[in-house]
Amino acid sequence: MLKSIGLGLALLIAAAPAVVAQAPWPNRTVKIVVASAPGGGTDTVARVLANELSKTMRQQFIVENRPGAGNVRGSDVVAKSPADGYTLLMSASTLAINHVMYKQLPYDVARDFAPITQMVSLPNVLVVGMQEPYRNFGDFLKDARARPGTLTYGSAGMGTAPHMAMELLRISAGIDLVHVPYTGVAPALNDIIGGRVTGMLVNFLSAKPQIDGGTLRALAMSSARRSRFMPDLPTIAESGVPGYEAIQWFGLLAPAGTPAEIVNRLQAETARILETQSMKDRLAIEGAEPIGNKPEEFAALIKAEMAKWSEVAKAANIKPE
Repeated sequence: MLKSIGLGLALLIAAAPAVVAQAPWPNRTVKIVVASAPGGGTDTVARVLANELSKTMRQQFIVENRPGAGNVRGSDVVAKSPADGYTLLMSASTLAINHVMYKQLPYDVARDFAPITQMVSLPNVLVVGMQEPYRNFGDFLKDARARPGTLTYGSAGMGTAPHMAMELLRISAGIDLVHVPYTGVAPALNDIIGGRVTGMLVNFLSAKPQIDGGTLRALAMSSARRSRFMPDLPTIAESGVPGYEAIQWFGLLAPAGTPAEIVNRLQAETARILETQSMKDRLAIEGAEPIGNKPEEFAALIKAEMAKWSEVAKAANIKPE
């Protein structure tokens, strides 16, 4: 009798881990890592999503900022986290660019992440200071071709989205511009406003306050189609550089190996939240278009973006360090 009781207890103990492993997800706090400082577009979108997921999932979702090394530090934290659905990454499109800037990343984007969904698409806008003579993109393009190596452009640093977008423009349009890298978007825009730099391609969110305030002039959008936020502003593609497109995006990812049911549930819930009017209104303030695509579609975008920026880096003779 005692022997059979002991055997039964042993079987129960052996089965306990399986019971724990099958506990419904999420049953504790989920962390969304943002690989940049608080206050930026990625951080804003992550916090809105975390708030909404906390309501619908009936479990707390929190945001943790892990800035540094061009978004590499925070991305690496997630890449090396357990694939259990409790650590996620809200990434900017820098994720698909960093491989052209660093010889050795501590992770492999294709191998170490499970894409969940592209959250939003953000168009870039080409801006110049109000003291510049350009009234439209055609004026800018004409002058750039007439005076090669004279016009300057700012960026948030080497290999950042504004830098690569402008390099793509330089190559596609066949113009010679001088790059002036900064440590962020704000100081670059300040120097454009002050007349020390000609212009910059920057995401709509960052430029909108200055455009609205009359300190920056918008010349063209970098998206394939006109933005609903500035429908009267032509695209670069329709203004003399056919086929040009350079957007920024934010997307949600998990460590590779995260169970498909968790990935799919997160995608479905996020896509549903993106379709709510309150979320659309909030994103409109940021100048962002909601996407909410499937994991395989987001994975295809990342792959295509990595190939695209590799080609741009090669053509621009940008060497990884």
